[in-house]
Amino acid sequence: MYMEKQVKCPKCKGTNCVKRGLSPTQNRGKQQRYLCKDCKNTFIVDNGFYKMKNSENKITEAIDLYFSNLSSRKVRNHFRRHKTNNASHVTVLDWCRKYVLKVTKYVDTLQPQLSGKYYMDETEIDCSGRNDFLWVAVDWDTRFIPNTHYSLFSDIRNCKEFLSKVKKKNLPKFIQTDSANFYEKSFNDIFRNKVKHYINNVHETGKHNVRIETVFSKVKDRVDDFRGLKATWSAPILLQGIILQHNFIEAHTTTGKIPADLAGLKFEVGG
Repeated sequence: MYMEKQVKCPKCKGTNCVKRGLSPTQNRGKQQRYLCKDCKNTFIVDNGFYKMKNSENKITEAIDLYFSNLSSRKVRNHFRRHKTNNASHVTVLDWCRKYVLKVTKYVDTLQPQLSGKYYMDETEIDCSGRNDFLWVAVDWDTRFIPNTHYSLFSDIRNCKEFLSKVKKKNLPKFIQTDSANFYEKSFNDIFRNKVKHYINNVHETGKHNVRIETVFSKVKDRVDDFRGLKATWSAPILLQGIILQHNFIEAHTTTGKIPADLAGLKFEVGG
């Protein structure tokens, strides 16, 4: 029986494929095997969980629990109480990093519909007892976070690198920042007067950038639950997981909607 055209042979990329039995796995049930009638290759479609020892439901549950404020050890303990074939806390972290990178690669191809009114700031992040920095841009209307940057220092070089990421992805209508001098010194070098720059000096206005501070509060709460981040190479990946959770999973407390929905990115992903 011929299958849908989207089933492609990983070897020759042909679509002339038929079902050829089931392959049993230890914890993921029986997986459909296919035969390519062009090159005679047999294969199992890689749906993102190919050769994983645990089920898709368990892996995605672990990732959701971790980025919803449980530490990797608490996720492990939860599974020990309620699941079989349990994984260590290190495996939980490996799952989180693996799938954050996979999902990030996909969402970077998307084009969210944003208001173009950006609010930017940076905040300190505890990593191995050292204060690193997370730079964030938030779209005012949708609360969607289109750009982030992780650095060891808050200086002109990193500010320019962050602004360059924003310029490369989307040219906003305006950007509001605080009065840190590296924003003012970097802005025209990157945008060449094509984007308006508003500076909010909280000491003069008495007004805080509430919408971005709310994001930072959420991020820091989760980092505290992780007892800080442990490695410079891993920290930006795990922080990106928190941003993905904010953009695509959790409804915003004020709007009552997921930022991605407000940005026109609606997915039928199920539970």
